[in-house]
Amino acid sequence: MAVQGNLLVASPYTTPLHLLDLRTISKPNQLIAKALTLFKQVRRDYATAPYTESFNWSHIIEALRVLVKEEYAYSWEQQNFYIIVFRSQIPPTTDRTHLATLDRLSHAGATESGGLLKYWFGTPDITGRNLATCVWRSRDDARKGGSGGDHVQAMRETTKLYTEWEVERLTLVIGEGVRHWEIVELPP
Repeated sequence: MAVQGNLLVASPYTTPLHLLDLRTISKPNQLIAKALTLFKQVRRDYATAPYTESFNWSHIIEALRVLVKEEYAYSWEQQNFYIIVFRSQIPPTTDRTHLATLDRLSHAGATESGGLLKYWFGTPDITGRNLATCVWRSRDDARKGGSGGDHVQAMRETTKLYTEWEVERLTLVIGEGVRHWEIVELPP
């Protein structure tokens, strides 16, 4: 877990504009954000496979249980978190430098808006398929984070940069005492 004082590395970006300030979020959000630093793919076809089977969710939840136990006086009540999944296919002709710039600027804006707990993206496979995902405190936070100028510009350019793309919306539900959890699909 990469923590620099009260700042948490919660994405592939490690410069100050991209760090999550733990002082700005509640205790359950701090704990899940710390557990999410362990987020990683568990299969090579994560870009096309079912989301819940593509990442180490059980490991993250176990880490959360440990963190909650370390907070001796803390009692975890049921919490819901909002997940965005962006599946895409990028043609080999896409300027990846431009794409990386759009992504970096969009992430900085989303971080500044508040509520972004985790951002992860993979590397396109040989067919150009990839997946990026965000975990937010709430759907409202995601809407706010997605309404910034850099994110709006990046979304406008999506039609030019990708052969195809799809957005999935999910809820991560973590039950009382972190005894159970599930990820459920939401309507668009």
